[in-house]
Amino acid sequence: MAEEKKKLIQFKNIVKSFEDGQVVLKGINLDIYENEFVTLLGPSGCGKTTLLRILGGFLQPTEGKVLFDGEDIVNVPPYKREINTVFQKYALFPHMNVYDNIAFGLTIKKEPKDVIEQKVMRMLRLVNLEDYAKRNVTEMSGGQQQRIAIARALVNDPSVLLLDEPLGALDLKLRKEMQHELKYIQEEVGITFIFVTHDQEEALTMSDKIVVMNAGEIEQIGTPTEIYRRPVNEYVARFVGETNIIDGVMLEDDLVVFEDKKFRCNARGFEKNEKVDVVIRPEHLDIVPRGDGMLKGVVKSQLFKGMHYDTVVETRVGTSITVKMQVSQDKPVVNDAAGEKISANGFLIDVEDVSELDDAKIVALASAEAWDSETEEPVSIKTVVNDIKGETGNYTVTFSTAAGTSITVKALVVAENRVVSKVYQEEIYAMNFFKKVEDIQESMALDTDLETWASASAWSLEDGEQVEITDVKYDFDPETITPGVYDVTFCTEGYEYKVSTTRAAEEGSEVGLIFRPEDIHVMKKGVHR
Repeated sequence: MAEEKKKLIQFKNIVKSFEDGQVVLKGINLDIYENEFVTLLGPSGCGKTTLLRILGGFLQPTEGKVLFDGEDIVNVPPYKREINTVFQKYALFPHMNVYDNIAFGLTIKKEPKDVIEQKVMRMLRLVNLEDYAKRNVTEMSGGQQQRIAIARALVNDPSVLLLDEPLGALDLKLRKEMQHELKYIQEEVGITFIFVTHDQEEALTMSDKIVVMNAGEIEQIGTPTEIYRRPVNEYVARFVGETNIIDGVMLEDDLVVFEDKKFRCNARGFEKNEKVDVVIRPEHLDIVPRGDGMLKGVVKSQLFKGMHYDTVVETRVGTSITVKMQVSQDKPVVNDAAGEKISANGFLIDVEDVSELDDAKIVALASAEAWDSETEEPVSIKTVVNDIKGETGNYTVTFSTAAGTSITVKALVVAENRVVSKVYQEEIYAMNFFKKVEDIQESMALDTDLETWASASAWSLEDGEQVEITDVKYDFDPETITPGVYDVTFCTEGYEYKVSTTRAAEEGSEVGLIFRPEDIHVMKKGVHR
């Protein structure tokens, strides 16, 4: 029977907030065991370094406890903790040689010279620098300086070594070498290493356990294999390695539907017909002749990476609709005799909505308004005269005040603008529309505004549920737009798969994709730890 590992460090409900009100850690609970290589992985600002500094004694938590071997060490100063830290910039003493840098902590403790020499030489052998003992540290390479910093931290026999992005200053080749060397050192000295990084490859290469963090919270804890092959949610799946995430539905245990096809998988514990996220890693897909494919698509791009090709295969274009946006820069009409100004825009309306028109709706559609030239106080629009009919075509609308100030604009009645995709069982709708130059230039979220102005929407023909419009395309620069007519296209989501394969394929070629049931990982939607 395998010996159960001892729980060495426990973070209990650790909260850390700063004076500006920013909450960096939001109730962290984490257990770390003896002799583990644990990596805190996450983007900048996720709280991983803050958690490390709390463990090292450099920061105090706002709430919570840190237990070390069962005792709370929150109020224990750093120099009394059995913990040493290696920082990204190493913090070596430039006026000392390699030997003296490593021996510094032992010298401060006034250890006997023979003990110091024995311990320092052991560390030099461990980091493969025994021939450099008398060399000045400023003459050493980045990788050598890093090994010196590690040796200096380990010579004091700590129970835990904290490493705060120690590989960040190294070039790619040296980083890869040091990843393996760090793991070797950790196994040789047999103590707990806690490593902070935002580099997924480093975490997967070295760790016994990975803690994925995001916005001050832990998203998932697991072995590298568990984190990579069985992420708990979309954040982890996308952050740790390249991936494909597809909307799916669980029909029953081990049977999932995506892209309107049924696929066998290894997934249980879901409700029948539960909506899920399906994850397939690029290396678990392969390209085959189109007729042999479980999915069929077109090669959009392929990049040769030496041992494999990074390929993108599009299996679904999505449903799209294109409408016209007429942009004007109409100046108001000035009536000097009455001391009034009036303005209005041309507008578009669906033929099916003509029967519901009244003066108030026409004023709103045209953004018609009048005002006093001096005071800029609003003036009522007295009459609205139009020749609009329930047929497609161009019509005129004239707005007038009681004093006779008037403006005439065009109204375009258009047929219902819908696109139905029988292949994807979707329908998408949008209206042609008029806008002023300043409306475009002043928009803070143009894609959203264009969607609103065009009343764009899409839905499933199977269950009537709304389908998200994921892309808005247009052929103008919002900052320099001039009056004219522009195309605006609204699209629902298409499907593209990233494929890591040894097979070459020409861009534009029709291909098939294959995968195995065990290559499909199913996640609940919107799950957070």
